[in-house]
Amino acid sequence: MALTPDDVVTKQFQHVRFKDGFDPDEVDDFLDEIVIEWRKALEENAELKAKLAAYESGEAAAAPVVAEAPAPVAAPVVEAAPAAEAAPSGSATATAGIIELAQRLHDEHVAEGEAKRNQLIADAENEVNRIRSEAEAKQREETARHERERNTLEARITELRNFERDYRTQLRSYIEGQLRDLDEKSASTDSTPVSAIGL
Repeated sequence: MALTPDDVVTKQFQHVRFKDGFDPDEVDDFLDEIVIEWRKALEENAELKAKLAAYESGEAAAAPVVAEAPAPVAAPVVEAAPAAEAAPSGSATATAGIIELAQRLHDEHVAEGEAKRNQLIADAENEVNRIRSEAEAKQREETARHERERNTLEARITELRNFERDYRTQLRSYIEGQLRDLDEKSASTDSTPVSAIGL
């Protein structure tokens, strides 16, 4: 199917996520200019085709005249044919130029879109690496803090166990001392006569 100016006017492009892209109004204005030039080229092409058809039909009618006077008529036919052929090729060149320009713009947009996509992917990967390194650093810091707290608690537990052992030893010594004193008092009381106590 041949591409027409109406195809350019009615073409709808999908929006791309996470991409700013070009200013849609500027792109629309430029496409409008392309459509205007394209329509002019098509009108010129149609006009030249009509002239060529008219010329060819005039040539068929003038064929008997050519037989009578071949020299004067042959020269204009030779000159008119290249002119008729040159005009459509100029129009085709203009159309080809417009299509080439549109293709170049398309390629630039695609290349820019791919570059933007690659940039977004690279940015996302950098962000992932940054977040991962921050998380790893935080994990190392938390692990070190927990290790310090564990060492502090273990030292405190050791200190409390030593305190308990010393306290038990002192308590045992104290109780044993009290028991000895009690035994000594009890022994001295047993050896004292009842008369000395005052009974």
